[in-house]
Amino acid sequence: MDRATATVSVDSFPGPKAEQRVEYHHRFAAPSTYVYEFVWDTLADAAGPFVTDVDSNVLLDFTSHVGAAPLGYNNPKILDRMAEFDLVDPLKIAGQDFYLSAGDPTEPAYPGPAELMDLLTETTERYGLDTVFLSNSGAEAVENAMKVCYDASHGKYGVTFEGAFHGRTLGALSLNRSKEVYRRRFPEIHGIHEVPYCDDRACTRATCSCGFFPNAETPSQLRRMLDPESGYVDPADVAYLILEPVQGEGGYRFPSDAFVEELAALREEHGFLVIADEIQSGMGRTGEFWAVDDYPLDPDVVCAAKGLRVGATVASSETFPTETSRLSSTWGAGDIADAMQGALTIEAIHDHDLLANATAMGDLFLELLGERELPNVLDARGKGLMLAVEFDSKQRRDDVVDAAVQRGLLTLGCGTRTLRVLPPLDVTEREITMGVDLLAAAIEDAA
Repeated sequence: MDRATATVSVDSFPGPKAEQRVEYHHRFAAPSTYVYEFVWDTLADAAGPFVTDVDSNVLLDFTSHVGAAPLGYNNPKILDRMAEFDLVDPLKIAGQDFYLSAGDPTEPAYPGPAELMDLLTETTERYGLDTVFLSNSGAEAVENAMKVCYDASHGKYGVTFEGAFHGRTLGALSLNRSKEVYRRRFPEIHGIHEVPYCDDRACTRATCSCGFFPNAETPSQLRRMLDPESGYVDPADVAYLILEPVQGEGGYRFPSDAFVEELAALREEHGFLVIADEIQSGMGRTGEFWAVDDYPLDPDVVCAAKGLRVGATVASSETFPTETSRLSSTWGAGDIADAMQGALTIEAIHDHDLLANATAMGDLFLELLGERELPNVLDARGKGLMLAVEFDSKQRRDDVVDAAVQRGLLTLGCGTRTLRVLPPLDVTEREITMGVDLLAAAIEDAA
């Protein structure tokens, strides 16, 4: 497939082979989240955002696997580099009892877990974060961030935000304030408090609509909660505040400067630790390497996964426990292939100036969409290639997702009525234009 000339082509969706494969899958699979019956044919052509399903439909994937495939399909920026290396078995290193070497550390035969951790600390150097714990997933990265903060602060409380999503393990679920189904009848960690999350990226104290600032004169809800005299949580007992710099599952909500500045001021005043969950927003997705880089708030811990291909908890050596065995995992030393992919992804982002491309192509998407007079669209917003279109109802959003895939464009919902758009970081002007055309037609269809 030539990415430069590839086009979208859909006969029927889902086709008969997809339906057959989905039925086979569900004979054994536990019920989970499935948006639509898209079955990628791994033996067929795919390049960048273009992918072929088992019925030979060619689709434009603007989900990037929920950001977990930041360069799309079969991208030579990754594959050509990986083809240079002779892989070995085992590809996973059990525990942290073993190390591996691929030659001279200054010029290794291939980048492994240590090289990946080195690259991660370079991306967080501005915050003084110099230590990494690797894991399998974003939820594990969050779990370890919580443990690190409880250990470092000796606090017993955590602060999360309405609309938050941080994973599906029991500790991470305790932080979630998005869909009720995620937490129903599951036990939770004690002492998690929540406050509103900004839903207006241009708001001030006077114009706040989420309730975080009740009005221009009244202290924020977080400030009132932590007030040493009249509050109901002793700030000295707060182990951490965890936030998504841009809320993902909660609806792609981009916070205002007033909101983030208040968090920074309270952190300065009370000294609690801040965890930035960058699992969906990080790795260049917003045009900055980490979304928090664009806000006046310095994190003490950064959680990464998805586009990194592994889970990672990044903090300073002073924040991490010094006692051995305090943190450990069977695969805590890293997966060789995944660590290599993560390291090569970071290198590709820098080598090919993909942060600038994400910013330019995200701006182009919003500009082209804004030129259309589209029905039932309340808002189109984004930073870089973390893009969202909000509709007048959940049903309308769902109808657009369905109409889009019938035309060959893969998108995803989030929040209650928002559609998210996540093109690959090296998306081209041609592909953005094609995606906007398909989305606009789907919006018209849904109307």
